[in-house]
Amino acid sequence: MIGSVSYKQNRLLAALRPAELALLHPHLKHLALVQGELLQDKGERIERIFFPQSGMISLLAVMHQGNAIETATVGREGAVGAMSGLGPRHAFTRAVVQMPGTALQIPTGRFQSVVAQSPAIRDIVVHYNEVLLAQVQQSAACNALHDAEARFCRWLLQSRDRSDSDVVPITQEFLAQMLGVRRTTVTLVAQSLQDDGLLRYRRGRIEIMDRAALEARACECYAVVRRELEQYLPPAKG
Repeated sequence: MIGSVSYKQNRLLAALRPAELALLHPHLKHLALVQGELLQDKGERIERIFFPQSGMISLLAVMHQGNAIETATVGREGAVGAMSGLGPRHAFTRAVVQMPGTALQIPTGRFQSVVAQSPAIRDIVVHYNEVLLAQVQQSAACNALHDAEARFCRWLLQSRDRSDSDVVPITQEFLAQMLGVRRTTVTLVAQSLQDDGLLRYRRGRIEIMDRAALEARACECYAVVRRELEQYLPPAKG
């Protein structure tokens, strides 16, 4: 903690030593993440980097017709736009708040200056980009090869890991967009899982009732991505 700001809620920031955090501290500002809020759009110059402390942000691949599908998610383990710290970048994906929460934000120019001063921060940015790329690649395979129920379960588990709550605030319309399926498909999958006692669905929220059973019915991608996070992201400094 520096001053009144705690960095333990974001894994990347928590991994930094006090001297490195002191470089970032004057430029980081708190931000409320509002569900559905657009943080950056495809093709835009990245002007801010976001370090979520809670909640979850979806990265969406957007087609010319306007269709979009989730390719990765970012929670308190990571950051949105961090690679712009290595030089000017334009967003390749759309970043939308999927679950409400809070984040620390920093202007890109300030972050670039800090990264230039700190090899440790630069290394963390590079390592996290490897993790994010692995997640994108896994999502591509997942969307092509796994059925809607398995992907639905994987998505719920990822959301649960970021929120520390068995209640996930989400609408069927939003979830259908994330998974790239029809809303009727989401309805059928949710009803089936509810009938089997794995979850309870109410309008705008899903409550996980049996996590172990949910993991058993999720695709392998959940475990793969979680393992990548643990392997490549540094532990928090004591």
